[in-house]
Amino acid sequence: VTHWHSPKFHAYFPTANSYPAIVADMLSGAIACIGFTWIASPACTELEVAMLDWLGKMLDLPAEFLACSGGKGGGVIQGTASESTLVALLGAKAKKLQEVKAEHPEWDDHTIIGKLVGYCSAQAHSSVERAGLLGGIKLRSVPADENNRLRGDALEQAIKQDLANGLIPFYAVVTLGTTNSCAFDCLDECGVVANKHKVWVHVDAAYAGSAFICPEYRHHMKGIELADSFNFNPHKWMLVNFDCSAMWLKDPSWVVNAFNVDPLYLKHDMQGSAPDYRHWQIPLGRRFRALKLWFVLRLYGVENLQAHIRRHCNFAKQFGDLCVKDKRFELAAEVNMGLVCFRLKGSNERNEALLKRINGRGNIHMVPAKIRDVYFLR
Repeated sequence: VTHWHSPKFHAYFPTANSYPAIVADMLSGAIACIGFTWIASPACTELEVAMLDWLGKMLDLPAEFLACSGGKGGGVIQGTASESTLVALLGAKAKKLQEVKAEHPEWDDHTIIGKLVGYCSAQAHSSVERAGLLGGIKLRSVPADENNRLRGDALEQAIKQDLANGLIPFYAVVTLGTTNSCAFDCLDECGVVANKHKVWVHVDAAYAGSAFICPEYRHHMKGIELADSFNFNPHKWMLVNFDCSAMWLKDPSWVVNAFNVDPLYLKHDMQGSAPDYRHWQIPLGRRFRALKLWFVLRLYGVENLQAHIRRHCNFAKQFGDLCVKDKRFELAAEVNMGLVCFRLKGSNERNEALLKRINGRGNIHMVPAKIRDVYFLR
């Protein structure tokens, strides 16, 4: 076994774990409900609605994302961030199909889908590209700036180019905390551009989103009110074990309508009064994952979770300082959150050899990344 919870595991991103979450997972396994509709297990649905409101308030998300605001918005627990990206893409696709059909009633679905195009930063996670493949849509990779961020002007340029070529822009993924270097796309700039061109904005904050429970990191979310959907993984850094990926939608009806298949055996008398989460996700069945959030939030509380995040960010600063002080090493990117991107000064081959030696000993586990042909350890 590769022990993901060893203090010497420094690969990928952390996956959190805690006793309350493990106990809640055991309880979820023991209750063993398959909460696809409200009637299938009312508590499973209603606790999830409440927990995503709690979590949304902890992040200071705009009210229109929360069920308690009385508007259309609300949250759902997906399995992974990759699922959220795909669900948002399918919602955006359904929305754009309806808009275009209103303007061009003579066009069929096949014609419109062939013209649709989505956008993400060249630094976005591979799961975004995969969502495009699964959704049968062209996705464009837009070059990031010198700080590895997607900027509004680059997005604008890509959209205008595609419009000139007769394509239909419909979806843009803005990443807050990229996998390579934990860079933050400029959501405030990209959001304005996307809103102007009626493009759905999905914010992927898989890793870094947990840090937004600390007010001092919320400046990275500037422009969140311009987004249509937002996702982060409490199972990465917030002491909730896998799988628990929180997703909020301003208007879930586009996703619900895109996924709505309603056979008689799934109908019930309370339809419409509570969300039927089967319409918000790819699979039909779902576990009672809201228990994990509830146990963790109740037992640790906001302040303890904030302290946990801050402690990790301080470790990263400390390690970054050590790299800067050591003449042999340099930082390959700014130290962001709990991630340090560093390398030996010199060639890529030298750094590849270093990583091979470190991982070869089986004591510490790390993975590399490459940006603009510079190889580094993260």
